[in-house]
Parts: sequence; structure tokens; C-alpha cells
Amino acid sequence: MVSETPITAPPVEGNHVSYKPRYIDIGINLADPIFRGRYYGKERHPDDLSAVVSRAQEVGCSKLIVTGSDFTSSRHALELAKEYPGTVYTTAGIHPCSSAIFSSAHAHEGTDGHTMPCDPDPTQPVPEDHEPDQEKTEKVISDLGKLIDDARSASPNALVAFGEFGLDYDRLHYCSKKVQLHSFAAQLDLVLSLTPQLPLFLHSRAAHEDFVSLLKAKFGAKLERLEKGGVVHSFTGTVEEMQELMDLGLYIGTNGCSFKTAENCEVVKGIHLDRLMLETDGPWCEVRPTHEGWKYLVEKNGTSTESPCEMASGATTPAASGTSTPDAATKPAQKTKKPQKKETGVPERWPAVKKEKWREGAMIKGRNEPCMIERVGKVVAGIKGVEVEEVCEAAWRNTTKIFGLDD
Repeated sequence: MVSETPITAPPVEGNHVSYKPRYIDIGINLADPIFRGRYYGKERHPDDLSAVVSRAQEVGCSKLIVTGSDFTSSRHALELAKEYPGTVYTTAGIHPCSSAIFSSAHAHEGTDGHTMPCDPDPTQPVPEDHEPDQEKTEKVISDLGKLIDDARSASPNALVAFGEFGLDYDRLHYCSKKVQLHSFAAQLDLVLSLTPQLPLFLHSRAAHEDFVSLLKAKFGAKLERLEKGGVVHSFTGTVEEMQELMDLGLYIGTNGCSFKTAENCEVVKGIHLDRLMLETDGPWCEVRPTHEGWKYLVEKNGTSTESPCEMASGATTPAASGTSTPDAATKPAQKTKKPQKKETGVPERWPAVKKEKWREGAMIKGRNEPCMIERVGKVVAGIKGVEVEEVCEAAWRNTTKIFGLDD
């Protein structure tokens, strides 16, 4: 078991106080079997969960809120909270893409305990004749209420939010709009019945109007009946949508999916620091070299203003562009070299290998980990033009306040 890394006062170096970043990952799918070495029914490498948690702590991410997106993941998340007390906290709820359990028309697509990738999926949507089933709804809500009550009794400090739940119109192949709306409304009613209420861990993708309308219908025009507040995690909406959510008193969670385009980055720029939270949403939603926000991670090399990442993305050298140099004609023809992999210009803390070539101490390529939250913090700071310290401390204050975590 990995113990919590204590947060201490910043060390003093001479007359300079050096800041050690501290993070809380508000959305990490740590209950996904991928973090135990199992990929869709097959064991690809040894269980390395303890190493994943250790790497997170090494970058200053001392608290992890593990997402519950269905009954299986919610229960497994609570088990992790017992395994890592004071480090792991959890949510419990039914994700919109898992909401087909509220209907008898179609069985929910089995995921073997895995979470769904965060990218939109254009697969054929489920027909809208996929009707909610009242009997199943009563059973689901009853079981979910019992899970929450049991968790509060057994581990009073572990369960810190209700969710992940909401609406997702980008991935209607999992569940129709009609059933998603039914699921969201039923779970909001359950939140209202809880004493005390839990903060909300919300999901909204391409569904803003319906999402806000339902929240207002249940909690009032200004969400005045929402006792504990909430966060809309993994936000990828517009500036106007973000502003409306902030005006309602909600917080905004950012991860790699929030940095894909210039438009996304403008949204992040507009998030007030007192409404900001940070997350990875691992094993998905990593910051990628193709993302607009990646440039804020690139370290410039010496006096050069052009990073290796920029070179790889299309910048050309005189030779590559066909421009001759003064002694080009006198140089003998050289053999064409095999193209070399371009460096990204972003330093790596740990080696990364394919899952089939796992080795102790290495990360897995394509598996986003909570230690990568430091990249999220750096990108947000770069976009907003502030120091990482300002971003980290604002997100820390917001998160500990809303989710009741010990500072």
C-alpha cells in the first residue's frame, strides 16, 4: 500500500521560496482493469496500480477522486478507497453512456468493467424507440441509494460526490437521448432525497441546453436547491456554455480533451480561477502532440525559437524546402538516411513502453495516468498566462472546498 504524500510548507532556498506543485485529480478512472494490467479480458502485464499511485504522488498529486460510472466501477472505487485511505476518494453514479440499464428495450453493451473512451463516436445511434422502463428505474435508483448509504456508513470520508452522471449526445450508440434524459432526471431526484446532499460530478457533451434545463427544473433557476455545488468535468463546450455554468455556481473540470483546438483553449482561458478544477480522466483524455495546448509543454532548445515539436508539425529546414546553400554544389551526394522519429520537445519523467513490453518502473503508452495531471496544470497555466503555482493553488482550494477533502 502506498501512503499519502504529506503536503509541507515550501522549502526555502536562500532568499527564494521554491514552490512544489500540489494537485488533486478530480476525475481518474482508476477502477478500470487497465490499471491492473487487464485489457478487455486479457492480462497483458502485471498489476501495477501501486506504481501508478506512486507516480502520481511523486509529481505532487496526493489525492485522487476515482470515478464511479456504473455499479461495478462505483463498488471497485470504494474498495480502492479502503486500500489507499487518505489518498483515494470516490464518486458513485450512472454515466449517461451506461444508462441503458434504465431501459428494457436494449441490453447495455458489455465493457468488462472498462470505461468508455472519451472521444466522440459516430457509430449508429440507438433508436429513439428505446423506452425507459419504470420498474427497472425503481430498482436501479433503490440499489444506487443503498450503495451510497452503505458507503457512507462503512467509509464516511471516502464517497465525496454523486456521479458521474449527466448527458452525452456525442455517443448515442450507447444509449438514446430519451433514456439518457430519463436516467439524468431520476438520479437528480435521488440527489434531492439524500440527507445531506452530495456534491455533483457532472457530464455534459453536446447536450448543453437539455443539461442545464434539467438541472434548473430540479434545483431551481439559480440552482438554489443544490446544497453542495458541483463540477462539470472534462469540459469541451463553448465559451458561452462555460460562462452559463459558472454563472450557475458550477465548477469546470479540464483535461487533455479541453485543449484539442484553439477554440477549446479560448474556453480554458476564460475559466475563472475560482471555478477551475484539474483532472486527467485517465486512462483516456491525455494531452497529445496533435492538441493545440501541447505547445505549452514544449521546452525551447537553447536560443532556437523553433521546437522539435514544431519541426515535426511541418516546419522546414533550407535543405528540406529545396533552398540551396552556398556550398551545396561542391558537396558529394549523400545517402538518403532512414527517417528518424522526431522528438516532441516535451521532457518525460518516466520511460513509456507498449503494454506487451511492460517493465517495472515504466508507463504504458496510450494509458493516461494521474501523474500526467502536471501536464494539465502546465497547459492551463500557459493558456491563461499565469504561473503554475496560481493554477495549482486555485484548483486545490476549489476542490477541497467542494468535495470536503482535508487540506
